[in-house]
Amino acid sequence: MTGAPARPRVRVTRRLPEAVEARLAATYDVVFNGEDRALGADELRAALTDFDAVVPTITDRLDAAVIAAGGRRARLLANYGAGVDHIDLAAARAAGIAVSNTPGALTEATAELAILLMLMAARRAGEGEREVRAGTWTGWRPTHLVGQSLAGRTLGLIGFGRIAQRTAARARGLGMEIRYFSRSAAAPEIEASLAATRVASAEALFETADVISLHIPGGADTRHFVDAALLARAKPTAILVNTARGSVIDEAALVAALADGRIAAVGLDVYEREPAISAGLLDSPRTVLLPHLGSATIEARTAMGMQAIDNLDAFFGGGQMPDRVA
Repeated sequence: MTGAPARPRVRVTRRLPEAVEARLAATYDVVFNGEDRALGADELRAALTDFDAVVPTITDRLDAAVIAAGGRRARLLANYGAGVDHIDLAAARAAGIAVSNTPGALTEATAELAILLMLMAARRAGEGEREVRAGTWTGWRPTHLVGQSLAGRTLGLIGFGRIAQRTAARARGLGMEIRYFSRSAAAPEIEASLAATRVASAEALFETADVISLHIPGGADTRHFVDAALLARAKPTAILVNTARGSVIDEAALVAALADGRIAAVGLDVYEREPAISAGLLDSPRTVLLPHLGSATIEARTAMGMQAIDNLDAFFGGGQMPDRVA
């Protein structure tokens, strides 16, 4: 008499919402990260050697050197998150490792945060909050921390995928005009529903937008997409918001633009070398800086985990993964 087949072994690299960990434990032979710290290269190699699948996050650098390690057992990287620029997809394909992600689950939360950053930067809310906490606020006066309204302003979106479109919908509710730049045009009905106009280039968008919000993936192709030359085209009154990937902005160029008054304010949730943040951003009074909170709602983080498990279930059940990227 034979026993039940062994459950697939799964390594989870960071702590996940309780409901997600409970579902994983009910189905898989799973090892969690009780310390909730980023795993090093050697630990990731060990995970690929000892487990059938790994559930990584953006903090795990799964480059070619890690993936190509000998004795590999893992057949799936069920990424917890939509972005996969931390995974060398070509190396995964060459090694026969499937990769999935969790698109859609974090759309609403990230769009909300983009609007939050716009409002905080426009209304100088970060400056005001710091002043109150420092005990230096002396009371109301007509010219104190006067910001700008978003109503009637032009929002320029770099990239026009799910998150950008939901951001546009919320911005329309604030009375903003919508323009976007992307490699391909959105469907006419989407443009019509958002009253969105596509512009011919990123340069043209930077020249005309009052608020610029970045919604492009990370990776080699988009590294320093926003550089000194592009920032030089922005209005001096413009606000730049980034909830995408920190690598898409040349932070040194952004710090210089802020210092020189060539851009009015910045709202960032992601950074080029996070968790390290450029001193020039920390020191500037015109920056709103958040610790990568784009998807940080219980609804989004739980949905991301459930979507990752759906991909695990499909893979080990012999079906087609709904969110396969490699």
